[in-house]
Amino acid sequence: MKVAAYQAPLANGDIGHTIDLVRNQIAQCDSLSVEILCCPEAVLGGLADYADDPLSIAIDPRGGELNALLAPLTSERVTTLIGFTERGEQNRLYNSVALFHRGEVIGIQRKRNPAINKSVYSPGEENRVFTIGQWKLGILICRDSTFAELARELVEQGAEALFVPTNNGMPASRGGRELVAASRGVDVALARDHSVSVIRADVVGVTPNLMSHGSSGIVDRAGDIIGVVDPLTTGLIVAEIGFRSQTAAA
Repeated sequence: MKVAAYQAPLANGDIGHTIDLVRNQIAQCDSLSVEILCCPEAVLGGLADYADDPLSIAIDPRGGELNALLAPLTSERVTTLIGFTERGEQNRLYNSVALFHRGEVIGIQRKRNPAINKSVYSPGEENRVFTIGQWKLGILICRDSTFAELARELVEQGAEALFVPTNNGMPASRGGRELVAASRGVDVALARDHSVSVIRADVVGVTPNLMSHGSSGIVDRAGDIIGVVDPLTTGLIVAEIGFRSQTAAA
């Protein structure tokens, strides 16, 4: 199965522009027979923790707003995982990832552990495994990938690959190349501990207040790194990954 990770520009709040960028990646994925494209955490609008008006970038999926926004990303082949700020009940905010499949949002995963100290996001309450065609996948949003019990729960529920939408855009005093190395280490450990491929998509770039070197990469079930995007560079990684069910069938 072919998967891809998009290392996208650090968001500037222009959601429409980001949709155009992702649409271009989907066109490339279509031409390369990619089945699942992973985009970064909060790629639509950026992290609400750093927004002047967090509600202004929030999207309510309940009334069709999210489906309408993502309509340009429709593909018969490519399922896209895309991060956004979700507006829930009573204007509660969640750091969420939508699975957009053939023109429809078929699932949403909320981040379980929004921040180390304080966040405008409320924590999600459920770990879900999603089915795309014959494949089962789990989603660990950024910091969630560092919690061993969350990965274990997903694998026990049948996840055959773990996707890690990430947003390492943060103040320069907290960001840097060390985050790239740390993220790689987490991905390799997850792959080796659970015999699953790990696909991470991060943002990259520098703004007046934030920076990210970009930690996007794909690790196979053996824990070998089989694709990365260079630091401080936008781009798309494409790789063929194996699933445990394929091995069993063979």
